[in-house]
Amino acid sequence: MLKDGIEQDTEQAIELLSRLIATPSLSTEEGPAADVMEEFLRGHNAEVHRHKHNVWAIAPTWDPKKPSILLNSHLDTVPPNSGYTNIPYEPIQKGGRLYGLGSNDAGGALVSLAISFLKLSAWQERPYNLVFTATAEEEISGPDGISSLLTDPTFLSHTHEAFTGEKNKTNELNCGVVGEPTQMRMAVAERGLLVVDCVAHGKAGHAARKEGENALYNALKDIMWLQDNQMPIVSPMLGPVTWTATMMQTPNRKHNVIPDRCEFTIDIRIHEGYSHEDVFETLSANLASELSPRSFTLRSSMISLDHPLISAGIDLGWQTYGSPTSSDKGRLPFSACKLGPGRSMRSHTADEYIEVEEIRTGIIGYMDLLQRVQFPT
Repeated sequence: MLKDGIEQDTEQAIELLSRLIATPSLSTEEGPAADVMEEFLRGHNAEVHRHKHNVWAIAPTWDPKKPSILLNSHLDTVPPNSGYTNIPYEPIQKGGRLYGLGSNDAGGALVSLAISFLKLSAWQERPYNLVFTATAEEEISGPDGISSLLTDPTFLSHTHEAFTGEKNKTNELNCGVVGEPTQMRMAVAERGLLVVDCVAHGKAGHAARKEGENALYNALKDIMWLQDNQMPIVSPMLGPVTWTATMMQTPNRKHNVIPDRCEFTIDIRIHEGYSHEDVFETLSANLASELSPRSFTLRSSMISLDHPLISAGIDLGWQTYGSPTSSDKGRLPFSACKLGPGRSMRSHTADEYIEVEEIRTGIIGYMDLLQRVQFPT
């Protein structure tokens, strides 16, 4: 019964997503897009709140004795790349697709979750509390996104601190659905991300006389160590920890100077067998360069296959997998599944799009999952 009117729901989702595409929402600049989302939710009589550029709504009526589910996706986008042939901020429907920046990552999931939240808010037999959040700064792992919202006093008060990660009788069941393009497959595990900036030092000299000590060669020694070594534990779901040197530069602007400094960056994807500190300690013990981690916050995460949320998806015949990419799932201090319409391979690409049918399937899928969840009493 809750799925009645799916065609109208899909049309509403497409209209909302079109408005969001037409509203530039680069990370830290999500304010106008947050206005659009807030207006939409208020127009459907939701109890809406705002924290910075984060919009959240709470379904009636809250019962502290019940488990709680948080539905989350992000408002922000990456900048459009130079390969666009369409106008990035002009929503275009063509051939069953909706084109525009952020349509796939993660607009399709965002609007599908919003529609599902409104439908489920009216479900009087709902056996859990429900919160919807449209958050900021996901693309840059910024401090004013989901992590900021989860510590906001107003949010904590209205949700009875259900999403703080503290263990109590109902908290152990509290969980989240993070909307990202996964083809409606359940990403139960996700790699964490650690970015380390490195500086190899040397001594300047004249290249013709091979004077000094070449910092670039010193950097290459460390990079070769990365290529030849790995952390010993391999995750059955996510595979090995991977570390990859992705950028390198020296301050030199002339060809005939031995560089005394070489900067490079390592992109590290971590599974549940290690903490960020474990990996950084290993690198510090084996690399000669000066190492500076950017953040230890984007951790690897995993939700048990026995969790009621995942059991409900498995009952629907859905596939589970480990995701190599990171998201706000890694910032949540409670169990969560990454799930949504669209395809990850389209994210951050030119002429980004999502299929209209994918949004329709996303709404139906979220509704099926959330009506099937059965928490133990």
